[in-house]
Amino acid sequence: MNKIFTLNIVERKIFLYIGDLIIVVFFLFLMTRYTLKGTFNVDRYEVPVIVLGIALFTIIAYIIDIYNLERAAKAVHIFRSSLIVGLLYSFGIFFLTIIIINTTISRPYLIAFLTLMPFSLTAWRLISSNFFISTPFLKKVIYIYENQFESEVKKNIKNIQGHKNSNGFKVKFKISTCHKTFTKNSDRLIKILPKVDTIILRIQNYQEVSKELESFLTRAMFIGKEVFTYTSFYETSHEALPIHLVGNNFYEVLQLKNSKTHYIYVLFKKLIDIILCTTIGIPFMIITPIIIFINLFFNKGPLFYKQKRLGKKGKEFYVYKFRSMVTNAEKDGARMSTMNDSRVTPFGSIMRKLRIDEIPQIISVLQGNMSFIGPRPERKFFVDQLDEMNPFYSVRHVIKPGITGWAQVKYKYGENLDDSLKKLEYDLYYIKNRSVTLDLRILFKTITTVIFSRGV
Repeated sequence: MNKIFTLNIVERKIFLYIGDLIIVVFFLFLMTRYTLKGTFNVDRYEVPVIVLGIALFTIIAYIIDIYNLERAAKAVHIFRSSLIVGLLYSFGIFFLTIIIINTTISRPYLIAFLTLMPFSLTAWRLISSNFFISTPFLKKVIYIYENQFESEVKKNIKNIQGHKNSNGFKVKFKISTCHKTFTKNSDRLIKILPKVDTIILRIQNYQEVSKELESFLTRAMFIGKEVFTYTSFYETSHEALPIHLVGNNFYEVLQLKNSKTHYIYVLFKKLIDIILCTTIGIPFMIITPIIIFINLFFNKGPLFYKQKRLGKKGKEFYVYKFRSMVTNAEKDGARMSTMNDSRVTPFGSIMRKLRIDEIPQIISVLQGNMSFIGPRPERKFFVDQLDEMNPFYSVRHVIKPGITGWAQVKYKYGENLDDSLKKLEYDLYYIKNRSVTLDLRILFKTITTVIFSRGV
């Protein structure tokens, strides 16, 4: 039973998705059979409606980010996200169907469809959340670490297990690689090995692993146990590079050497930049005269705010925004913007909430200094400080900076240097794993970021 139900992170997401789809298809079937009537030909339109419904649900669910297991373990988030997805989906598929098919409605069945669908989705997610975080269905872990990492054991175990074991792992035994400690507990380790599923290692130098530990790991793999380094586990589960963990193995982990960007990806990036510049350029031209007029009364001063930022290869360029702060906002010296910055004007606050102030950045994209997707560019003043705090910060400059990026859709609003270093983990993950798929994920998640006012 343990082998059947101990699912990893990806498997748990798939399990949730399959359950969601069963509910979706069931209610789509009821809608096509009972809600829609009149000119509606069931046999002709049933399959297209179901396919359309599945596609629409998948898009909405991804944008709202309901497969984030850390959040999916929290009851409040389950209620909120499931109801939002259910309601958006129910009304979306209903109106799309009415528009495409042009049919009449059975009101009692319509009310049932629009109300029961969101609540069924919420109930399923509450049941699955409690079911799969219970002890029998968690992957049991042995955590092995070197003595020098003793101080971070508690934090690392928390990262492995996730909020309320949302990652699907439970650390059952932890042990140091210290020769005396490991040898003393070797018999105990051998006894509990058949009862665990995964071994996670926090080791600095794998060239100096003891023979006892090497023999134990080999034995574990022989009987089908998973063996991960903590770094690789962190990267997979958090989708970020743990810069505080990799030490001297940083460049090996990042895999910068001999890395070649496929020409299809380069073409895709260029195409996205062109399409989005064209799409955003139209409202940019329309809204600029309006902002000029409003500024005359409520935000007196220059229309644009331009600032030097570091781009690809550390080259400085100007980034442009609609000015949202008072003039001479940094007369007392450079400092990072915060969520409730006193320097922001009332009209500037409105622009920030609606992300209108960010639109002029397409000028930098058109000039070739930025792309739409990439690490956010930072000022040299702060880059110099961040370089001193972490020598790998400048690795961000191996690619063009972006208007939006992985760090922006995965992390909160950055207000200080510590937040910038945390975002660096996500920026480096993007540099290492950038692809068409990841860029599409960022574009979808950017919609969520704007809707719920997250990120920068």
